[in-house]
Amino acid sequence: MGAALRSCAARDRVRHLSGGRPDARDVARAIDALRRGWPISIDSIGLLAIETSDEARLADFDSGGLSDILLSGNRAATLKLVNQIEAVPTAPVRIERSPWLDLAAATALADPALDLATPLKGPFKTLPLSNGPVAEAALRLARLAGLLPAYFVGGSGDFAAHLAAPDVMAAGHARDLRIAARARLPLEGIERSEIVAFRGDDDTGEHVALLIGAPDGRPPLVRLHSECLTGDVFGSLKCDCGPQLAAALQSIDQAGWGILLYLRQEGRSIGLVNKLRAYELQDQGFDTVDANLRLGFQDDERDFAPAARMLERLGQRRVRLLTNNPRKVAALQAEGIEVVERVPHRMVANPHNQRYLATKRDRSGHQL
Repeated sequence: MGAALRSCAARDRVRHLSGGRPDARDVARAIDALRRGWPISIDSIGLLAIETSDEARLADFDSGGLSDILLSGNRAATLKLVNQIEAVPTAPVRIERSPWLDLAAATALADPALDLATPLKGPFKTLPLSNGPVAEAALRLARLAGLLPAYFVGGSGDFAAHLAAPDVMAAGHARDLRIAARARLPLEGIERSEIVAFRGDDDTGEHVALLIGAPDGRPPLVRLHSECLTGDVFGSLKCDCGPQLAAALQSIDQAGWGILLYLRQEGRSIGLVNKLRAYELQDQGFDTVDANLRLGFQDDERDFAPAARMLERLGQRRVRLLTNNPRKVAALQAEGIEVVERVPHRMVANPHNQRYLATKRDRSGHQL
C-alpha cells in the first residue's frame, strides 16, 4: 500500500492504542479502505472485505489460509449455516476456514446473486463468535461502505485504518448536519422554490431540501424521499419512486408551503450496487424484503435522523408528513419532530410494480 499508507496506519494505531477517541475521519478512512480492498482492524482484529478483495490482497492478509469467514446472520440463515450454533437471524456468523474455501468460494458465500450459478462446495462449520461487538461493528461498517457484509477475519498485515467497535456503532447518525449551501431553484411548473444542501461529519451523503412556497405560520407539508436513481432519473417501472417524487412536489405546491427532503439513502440505504443485486434476486422470484435479507441486510436500513436534523436547521419542528409509512412518522417523532398529521400518498400500480407495492403493504407495514 506504500509508505504514505503505512504512515497513515501507524498514526491511527498510535491514536487507538493511546486511548484517543477516533473521530469521523477514522470511520471515513476505514470506509474508503474497504472500498479499495485494503484490510482494516477493529479492536486489533484484522478484517478484509470479501467483495473488494483479490488473490494478491488475500495472500498478503492471510498467507496461511487460516482466516475465517464472517457473514451476516441473514445471509447465513439463507445458506442454512446457523444450525450448528444458537443464533438469532440477524447475529453475525463465523465460518471456519477450510483448505478449499478460497476467494471464489468466499465470494459465492457472500453474494446471493451467484447462488443459482455457483453451487456451494460445503460442508461448512460455524464457530462461536470470539468477539461479538467487533463482528457487529464490522458488518455495520460494510453496510456504511455500501459493500456486501462479508469478511475474511483474523488476518494480519499493514492495516489502512484502526478503529474501536463502539466508534463504528456510533458512526453515521448525522448528529451534526449543517447547511452547506442554498440557492433559488425554479422547477418546471413550480418556480417559487429553493434548494438547500446539507453536510455532516458523521454522514457521507449530501442531503438536500427543496423548499416550495414560503412559511406562512402553518406546519409545512413535508415529504421524506429517499434517493432512487433508477426511478427518479430513468423512470423505472419496478418501483413507484419516480411518480412519488413528482406527485409529492405537486402536492406541496398545491398546499402552498412545504418541504421535500431528498435523502441520499439509495435502495433503502443498501446502496446502488446492492440495490441492483436485489433487482437480480427479484428477477429470480424473491420479493423486496427477501432480496435484501438474502444480501445480508435488513429489510430497510434507512436512518431518518438526518431528516429530523434538516428540519431543525430549517426551523421546522412541527410538520404535516406526506407518507404511507408509519415508520417515518415514528422516526421523526422519536427525534423531536412533531407530526401533527399524516397525509396519505397513494400511487397507481403498474404491471411491473404490483408485487413491490403489495410487499410494502403486507410485509413492511405501509398503509397503501
